[in-house]
Amino acid sequence: MSDAAHGVARDQLRAFIERIERLEEEKKTIADDIKDVYGEAKGTGFDTKILKKVVALRKKDAAERAEEDMILDTYLAALGMLETPPDA
Repeated sequence: MSDAAHGVARDQLRAFIERIERLEEEKKTIADDIKDVYGEAKGTGFDTKILKKVVALRKKDAAERAEEDMILDTYLAALGMLETPPDA
């Protein structure tokens, strides 16, 4: 590879690294903002563990949630943690 080609590759590499570093910093800032919102919610009496579960559930479509609920109920019933089996 010629010196010019090495220079181009080096410049591209540097550009990628700098973009990644900027995005990582933005990600940290956003994560801090999210943490602050959870803190505000907790301060007003909301359960943050439940809020996180709600956020995760809202990311899933209804069919995926229903399937997971059915599997969870099946497992809980198998462990004797549900009074009624899920298909009863």
